[in-house]
Amino acid sequence: MWITELEGRYLTIGITVTCGVAFMLFGFDQGVFGGILGNPRFMSTFKNPTPTIQGQIVSTYDIGCILGALMTIFIGDHLGRKRTIMLACLFVIIGGALQASSFSLPHMIIARVIGGLGIGMESAAIPMWQSETCKPQHRGKLVALQLVLVIGGIVLTEWMNLGFSYISDKPVSWRFPLSFQCFFAILAMFMVACMPESPRWLCLKERNDEAQVVIARLMAKPVDSDEVIESLQLIIGTVAHEKELERVGWREIFSNGEQQTFRRICLGAGCSLFQQMGGINVVVYYLPVILTQSFGFSNQLALILTAVDFISLMIWGSVVMLVIDRWGRRKLMLLGAFGMGCSFTVAVIGLALKTKVSYAIAVTGIFVYNVFFGISFLSIPFSYPSEINSQRHRNLGASVAMMTQWLFVYVIVLITPIGIANIGWRFYIIFAVLNFVWVPIIYYFYVETAGLSLEEIDKLFEIHYTGGKGMTWKEATRLAKEHIALTKIQIHDKTQLAHNAEVDHVDSDEKGASVEQISV
Repeated sequence: MWITELEGRYLTIGITVTCGVAFMLFGFDQGVFGGILGNPRFMSTFKNPTPTIQGQIVSTYDIGCILGALMTIFIGDHLGRKRTIMLACLFVIIGGALQASSFSLPHMIIARVIGGLGIGMESAAIPMWQSETCKPQHRGKLVALQLVLVIGGIVLTEWMNLGFSYISDKPVSWRFPLSFQCFFAILAMFMVACMPESPRWLCLKERNDEAQVVIARLMAKPVDSDEVIESLQLIIGTVAHEKELERVGWREIFSNGEQQTFRRICLGAGCSLFQQMGGINVVVYYLPVILTQSFGFSNQLALILTAVDFISLMIWGSVVMLVIDRWGRRKLMLLGAFGMGCSFTVAVIGLALKTKVSYAIAVTGIFVYNVFFGISFLSIPFSYPSEINSQRHRNLGASVAMMTQWLFVYVIVLITPIGIANIGWRFYIIFAVLNFVWVPIIYYFYVETAGLSLEEIDKLFEIHYTGGKGMTWKEATRLAKEHIALTKIQIHDKTQLAHNAEVDHVDSDEKGASVEQISV
């Protein structure tokens, strides 16, 4: 089949599209329940659950996501990137089918948890697979594309729920949207099965021959070409070096030796904390509630503004693909955190003044918030943990980052309606302040990864550690690039020597055979 034989650029596109379908499933799953909770047939089927019960139905999905990310810590490196994603899709298929066939609250809640397991697993595995199979100069924009498709999945649910609202008296109006998530999951499973495994994971498992074949396909070169062999040897050498520096086990994770494992895990998880406690899910989950309760808009106008808000987020998320690998992750996070803090400040002032004009200013603040979020924290918390962690701990670091994200999604889902009901506009002050707090943390502790290969990032932390307090990150980056470049030259020279020796051996054999024929 042609899809299993893709090479070079077309293979990268194939992997990217596959990740995109899986992440669109992520977005669809995250947004589908928002419109269903207002469906009268859904409410009557489940005997008109109270707002508290509705909140539990929504939040149990996030609990499933937390557990799914936790599972990935223990099975991700055992199964590999592909099989982890396929298992995640299987959980979504089972969860989606159970949700669509539910007639009781326990049935629905269990189904939501099962579906959440799959989304939690794929949110950790997909960015790793994408990062480990693409070129350094494309890594940021490709992961950014996946997050645009997440928002695309949410937008799709908005329009689907709107369409089915015209037949809201029929069961299909809520059962079909819940069952439709199975379509994306089945499609993603098929596409993942047709794509190659991560060569870096294969090297980690010492399946070097398979890794060499995958690298050759990604580079569109013969398996025995010098470029393929050199890339393979560089990955093998990096994995071997990591094993030499640190013992295997949980103790090394909390050490901060040459590999700075614990620091790197914390940096990845910190991005997820910044994203969620920066207020995005206050907007995503509760924007219609905010617009009606805090701004006093009608339900219809609130729904229209919510749809427009998501479309604008897609646009700004697309814009970041043009600059994320040029400007870098750190600069965009600094710009995003400061801009998001200013936007929430404008919204707070507008709400506090309680005039028609000030409400318009406050809504503008919320929309401007999406501009800054779209160019920074929409995609970076998914790409950064897959870049910053070492090969041996990439699965662990990415899983911890996603656990952190889903944990704080759960926290925000629980506290937002309580905060809005009890302290009104003052609730948004929390997020304005937190976004400003992120700025010095990012400035002093975060390391730039744009344009660096995963092997260069590994060496960067080692050089910074051994260089002592006088070593700057800029200098460590320069030395890391030089070290990997020198390593590539050494590998190239060894490859050439081995190739020349093989040629000489063949020539000598041919001469010996010729002499033997002459003597005969």
